[in-house]
Amino acid sequence: MRAVALYLFSLALTIPFSAAQSLGGAGTVEGVVVDPSGAAVPQATVELTNPITSYKNVTRSDASGNFRFTNVPPNPYHLAVTASAFAPYSQDLTVRSAVPMSVKAALAIAGGTSTVTVESGEHMLENVPYAHNDLDRAVFDKLPTLSPGSSLSDAIILSTPGVAADSNGFFHPLGDHAQVTYSVDGQPISDQQSKQFSTQIPLNAIQSMELITGSPNAEFGDKTSLVVNAQTRSGLGQKAFGRLAGEYGSFGTMSEEASLGFGSARIGNFLVVNSIRSGRFLDTPEFRPYHDTGNNGTIFDRFDFQPTARDAFHLNLFAARNWFEVPNTLDQPNQDQRQRVLTFNIAPGYQHTFNARTLLTISPFYRQDQLNYYPSGDLFADTPATLAQQRRLANFGVKADVAHTRGRHNVKAGIQTMQTRLGEAFTLGLTDPAFNPVCVSAGGDAQALPSVTDPAQCIAAGFMANPGLNPGLVPFDLTRGGSLFHFNGSANVTQAAFYAQDAITFGNLTVNAGLRFDHYDGLSQANSAQPRGGFSYLLKKTGTVLRGGYTRTLETPYNENLVLSSSTGQGGLAQNIFGATNAKPIQPGRRNQFNTGLQQRAGKYLLVDADYFWKFTDNAFDFGTLLNSPIEFPISWRKSKLDGVAVRVSTIDIRGFQAYATMGHTRARYFGPSNGGLIFDSPLDTAVFRIDHDQAFQQTTHLRYQRPNNGPWVAFTWRYDSGLVAGAVPDIESALALTGAQQAAIGFFCGSQFATPSSPITSCAGGAGATRLNIPAAGTEDDDHNPPRVAPRNVFDVAAGTENLFRTEHIRTTLRFTVSNVTNQASLYNFLSTFSGTHFVTPRSYSVQLGLVF
Repeated sequence: MRAVALYLFSLALTIPFSAAQSLGGAGTVEGVVVDPSGAAVPQATVELTNPITSYKNVTRSDASGNFRFTNVPPNPYHLAVTASAFAPYSQDLTVRSAVPMSVKAALAIAGGTSTVTVESGEHMLENVPYAHNDLDRAVFDKLPTLSPGSSLSDAIILSTPGVAADSNGFFHPLGDHAQVTYSVDGQPISDQQSKQFSTQIPLNAIQSMELITGSPNAEFGDKTSLVVNAQTRSGLGQKAFGRLAGEYGSFGTMSEEASLGFGSARIGNFLVVNSIRSGRFLDTPEFRPYHDTGNNGTIFDRFDFQPTARDAFHLNLFAARNWFEVPNTLDQPNQDQRQRVLTFNIAPGYQHTFNARTLLTISPFYRQDQLNYYPSGDLFADTPATLAQQRRLANFGVKADVAHTRGRHNVKAGIQTMQTRLGEAFTLGLTDPAFNPVCVSAGGDAQALPSVTDPAQCIAAGFMANPGLNPGLVPFDLTRGGSLFHFNGSANVTQAAFYAQDAITFGNLTVNAGLRFDHYDGLSQANSAQPRGGFSYLLKKTGTVLRGGYTRTLETPYNENLVLSSSTGQGGLAQNIFGATNAKPIQPGRRNQFNTGLQQRAGKYLLVDADYFWKFTDNAFDFGTLLNSPIEFPISWRKSKLDGVAVRVSTIDIRGFQAYATMGHTRARYFGPSNGGLIFDSPLDTAVFRIDHDQAFQQTTHLRYQRPNNGPWVAFTWRYDSGLVAGAVPDIESALALTGAQQAAIGFFCGSQFATPSSPITSCAGGAGATRLNIPAAGTEDDDHNPPRVAPRNVFDVAAGTENLFRTEHIRTTLRFTVSNVTNQASLYNFLSTFSGTHFVTPRSYSVQLGLVF
């Protein structure tokens, strides 16, 4: 099978391509404007709009009456044509393929009657079998994306139903952790995009995103709980345009951004250069940040070349760096750990239009992440362990497919082959004698006893053996004469996929049918045939679309730190002396997913989209955080059962006012035992439990008003989270055993007394609790039905600005002021989580931005 994959990869590379940018999943709308006699109408104004996503593009017909819109996101649109002395022309159309769509706009003489009858596009119902929402830059440009280095994650969290927010750019789509595939102009990326793992494409380089949360088509594989189908901005066919902006905000945050686009009908280029520096780069384990300065710099360039009407070349170039300090806790005030991440990406491609029905797309790519994690100069300043890491991930391959439309069929078939090369170097040593004591007193207190490394020696020393001893860590305990644990490993992961899919239309019924075959060959191996299917039916009278779908997927292991994590076995390094166990590498998972939902028009202005999902997975994945660091190791669980609801309510643009609300409910049940990982902050359950992706309810409401276009605007965002599972504090006794700083972090109290970092509460006769955690009452905690959770939180953001401060025409001055977490709500994302650690939501912060747009 590997030979077949390499052959296909070589075959694809033999097809000529140049340094240019494919349009990826975007479409093209082209056509001609004619008068009643069939003669061309030049200089007619042609406008393409979507009132839900706020997408708007305007062009003029040329001397031959021709017009063309490129890089059009997959969506329904309203096309309007106006010209002097002619009656207006309009038509509704839907872009669902990269195959160019041709339109003939026949204008009637003013005062006459147009012969064109079209279906109203006012409510923008989408007759497709999968749940998704669409996000255009006109919307996400005004969202409060204030997290340094992860504005793309912020935009996804704030706009997508069923997505629960986590720290540092992480999020949980439909009950999974980071099971996301990004398709950027057709390039598939399924590795981590959180800023502590990698870097993200800058948000101001993106034109639009289709965010798919249900029944993905066969062309998408690997990680499909959320598919982000993104199209970047292009300079093709546009006059020079750009933006310069500077921003200053709380925590010493300073940022600069510059973008420039220009082009002609054949050549275009779009460039983005951004930088940001902040004193709160990562989400911190204390409400106020300590030792948390970081910076991010990104460069993105897209070059387009269309030598003929049938050929299009492209090139995406991307380079970025994150450099940041690892935040301190009050229990670890002197550490000086740091991390650097470097990323670069090269993605050329080629498209050839054979005829009006058939399009070939070839998208090679090469991407590399390099991560260095540096310990403190004094190893014993890092507690309870000193850590160092050098990690490299290189991913290269090609995706090639043919799209064909004919009659009721919209067919796509293709291949995707790639290889991921992993290199990992890692060291660890324990620096706290109380972290894994060999001996304890009769009361359970840890005893240093630096000379004792064998539990059998404890009695002779006047103590007892520690019943919770992790024997695998004793050889690496520097306080007991141990040495650093060293690991240096590498691996190649080869993947090949073949897929075919067809969207078939029978009047108001749309049926999707597809088949994908994946071959995975890495530290473990798997082959999987994956049928995909779905339907949607439009009830015109009631304005309703009913849909349902089934998806079979092969879930591939996370690549980050996969080599080491696959070498430790059940319970990780803490339970097994490294090299002394028959560790089983993390295996691919197999999932059956079912979706059912509807889209409902409510009056003239409102659209409701709701989806229910069930996901059953054998070998389900997550990460285990290493102590209090941002280093994480992939782990797998025997199985998972996930189900929930995702809802989005949207309005069209109503005279400058637009609003949406997203909601989600997820039950995330996991079943042990686990496999992989390194050291865990708390014991891993072997029975069924709710993982920290489980949240009863979350919602985001966003309101925006702007009048007129490019004028003053105001926006308001309300975020509510009922609280993720936080399993480290199942009862009051566990809270009493925490340090003072940890108790202060959760707002622990006994009666009217609140814990402080210097004054922990060690006993309480009654009335104990926490303001930031919901701790189950004594005797009621149940890992499946009543786990401890982070307390609910409401976070409010407001923003106001103008896109033309001085009301000029050619160069506009923009001004924006944003306040995030207006009430200064002190809330947690998670606490001592085996999977995430401890992180606070950002305190109240301010930012002001001044820019020039031309």
